[in-house]
Amino acid sequence: MIHRFEVDGVPALHAPRPGRTTAGLVFRVGSADETLARSGITHLVEHLALHRSGVQVHRFNGATGQLHTHFLLEGDDHEIRAFLQSVCESLTALPVDRLETEKAILRTEEAGRGTGAAEATGLWRYGAQGHGLVSYPEWGVPGVDPQTVQHWADTWFTRDNAALWIAGERVPDGLQLPLHPGRRMPPPQPTSALPVTPAYFAAGQRQVLFETLLPRTAAADLYTACLDRELFQDLRQDGGLSYTAGADHADRGDGVLTVTALADALPEEQDAVLGGFVDVLARLAVAGVDPDTLDALRRRADAAHTAPDADPARLPGCAADLLLDLPVRTRDELRAELAAVTAEDVRTTAQQALGSGLLRVPAGRRADWAGYTAAPLHSTAAVEGSRHRSREPGGPDLVIGRAGVSLVREGEAATVRYDACAAFLAWPDGGRRLIGADGICVEIEPACFAVDAHALASIDAAVPHQAYVRMPPRTAPARPSRPGPAAAPAAAVRSSPAQLAVNMVLMLVAGLFLLFALGGALGADDESRGDPVYWGVLVVAAGIAAALLRSVWRRSRPRRT
Repeated sequence: MIHRFEVDGVPALHAPRPGRTTAGLVFRVGSADETLARSGITHLVEHLALHRSGVQVHRFNGATGQLHTHFLLEGDDHEIRAFLQSVCESLTALPVDRLETEKAILRTEEAGRGTGAAEATGLWRYGAQGHGLVSYPEWGVPGVDPQTVQHWADTWFTRDNAALWIAGERVPDGLQLPLHPGRRMPPPQPTSALPVTPAYFAAGQRQVLFETLLPRTAAADLYTACLDRELFQDLRQDGGLSYTAGADHADRGDGVLTVTALADALPEEQDAVLGGFVDVLARLAVAGVDPDTLDALRRRADAAHTAPDADPARLPGCAADLLLDLPVRTRDELRAELAAVTAEDVRTTAQQALGSGLLRVPAGRRADWAGYTAAPLHSTAAVEGSRHRSREPGGPDLVIGRAGVSLVREGEAATVRYDACAAFLAWPDGGRRLIGADGICVEIEPACFAVDAHALASIDAAVPHQAYVRMPPRTAPARPSRPGPAAAPAAAVRSSPAQLAVNMVLMLVAGLFLLFALGGALGADDESRGDPVYWGVLVVAAGIAAALLRSVWRRSRPRRT
């Protein structure tokens, strides 16, 4: 059983468990509450608050998620009391003399961090804000000063925005949580950068990935288990196409589950894996799940609810729910909901999952044939203003207007309006990068455009101060991005359907000219071999073919985003 109590005005939960005690202090603040220009400040507060705990024999840690920040400890009663009091006292008066050291530690931590499913899809679903910030570096950390970081702690890490949980034989006596008063912070409203779902985008080479959002229900749990089973059965056991194939879900923190499915693929098997992956998603949405399979998966899920440590394991999530005014449900309630799920419920959930899905296909592949709409790669319009030509052959032109800036190339535009600028990165050498709330990115390298210092200064002056991020010196300027979202460094922007059609026509015409030139050269008779006009025509035909093929290559080469 989970019991509720209170410590210094902070709601608390306890579940009995033999052995050493584990405690956690949870705050309703995470990366989704930040802005891109100040991203990482919550993580920085977490590190500073743990510094005074020092090197201890007991185990402690901190974790910053999208909506919650956790401080955790396993120890005896004395260690629990000392740790919780130390963290709370640190939050009310952060050790800012440690600020630069912790910034360096965060940079090192970020450099060693891998890219997970949330990082891969976040900016495409949410843009450069809210839950989409997980896709970006913690650009806000270097510029944070002591006053800013303490103000963030005073606003978010307060008594009224906290919850405590304890798993152990008893609640330690004499617990104190000396936090400043504040107010309960509501979660941010989820944003969307997808006009239509289901949607897809192309990136990477070795994986197919599917992500969707579902209400946190027992039906969603069983659907995820079904999807995991079917992908493994089809793509690994039966097809032998993938080594890793399965699905899992994570609690977004606001009553919504993020369901993620993944399958790896060798380059020569990408089409087969993509086709099999899409088939499994569609089959569950149309035919549903076999009742016997559903019963087997239900028994497995029910066993987790009846395990001896089921309630202690649920405590961190239940404490997070308290801060979102979500009910703390008993094991009996969860088991009853699980037992009531039918095969039709799972099929309906599969249809919901497919309807809100986001599919990542390998670079160069498409999924519109399966009913998925390409995620936006460009802006709908460019701003009006002064046009500055690119010094790079075939590169985009820069348009600087009163409302924002655009990169324009062959009828496509990447636009960031000043009033929707999530971050403005400025390097000492004059390089600039504007990232819009929708994830669209405009990079400006002065050496690549016919633009003077006055025009660049007008951009600096127009961008809102809160979006400004002063970047450290760099060894070499980056190449400017093509129009497209600010995705992973090595991602490529996919050609549009219209471009592909034009490329096919150009290649066909180039092939005809090339065949004419080759045929004429190989089939020339004795009279033609001595005719300079005849050879001149063949050379012109070959030159036209080469020019057309070069145009196709320039149109279809990968565009880094």
